[in-house]
Amino acid sequence: MTKFVDSPYVLNMREVTRESYNRYWDERNGGNVSYRLLAEEVESYEDVHEVKASFELGFDASAIAGYYYLVTGTGRYFRNVYSRPTLDLGLVKISADGQSYDIVWGFEDGGKPTSEFPSHLMSHIERLKVNPEQRVVFHCHPTNLIAMSFTQPLDERHLSRILWKMQAESIVVFPQGIGVIPYMTPGTNDIGVKTSEKMAEFQAVLWPHHGLFASGVTLDETYGLVEVIEKAAMIFSQVGAQGGKILQEITDQELQEIAEFFGMTPHAGFLDL
Repeated sequence: MTKFVDSPYVLNMREVTRESYNRYWDERNGGNVSYRLLAEEVESYEDVHEVKASFELGFDASAIAGYYYLVTGTGRYFRNVYSRPTLDLGLVKISADGQSYDIVWGFEDGGKPTSEFPSHLMSHIERLKVNPEQRVVFHCHPTNLIAMSFTQPLDERHLSRILWKMQAESIVVFPQGIGVIPYMTPGTNDIGVKTSEKMAEFQAVLWPHHGLFASGVTLDETYGLVEVIEKAAMIFSQVGAQGGKILQEITDQELQEIAEFFGMTPHAGFLDL
């Protein structure tokens, strides 16, 4: 039997967190990731069968009872995850009644999951309803997207249209657009509830003046979603830096044609057709 630290799940988490840090999306201890794993993917490893610590969740997670989650730690720096995964990552199992979780691997120095863990789990619950294949929730601080939250109306249709129009791939990667919640204090169950409500409709949700919550089937897919959103926001920032005057654009009709070609359905009411 092999150890969990050598699993492809830990390796993938190490790679993605390092890349996100290198892109300046996760300064200091900013950002967190959770990755739902199935029992058959976990329980063959020799070092995941002992409960190291148990903690109350503070909300009802019975919808995901028994699931495992590989998650980054509270107060931990993404730049360190690659070199010390057994300290800065942990594998937890949600209790049978959904009220608590057990740490079964990692956090070897006594750490705990990110303070945003309840927000992650609430979003996981909602995304499971939308697409049971989605297993990842990724929170980071994309620079240009955050900047837009200071200069643009915090309106889902408005922001989605800007991001779609900045590059042809946007409407293919996130045809639902982008959800938006009001500014709220991070780390609370309240922001988790608001985010999960939006996650029922959107695969990515903006936390104004703070960052982005994104979801997907795999770590790579979810990271790619953030990449595309942030690239569109970067182009918008560059347009502003070049004077902000748009002489030509991708039209709404052209956006619809792109979506149809790739078999996507844009968010109802977001295009003027």
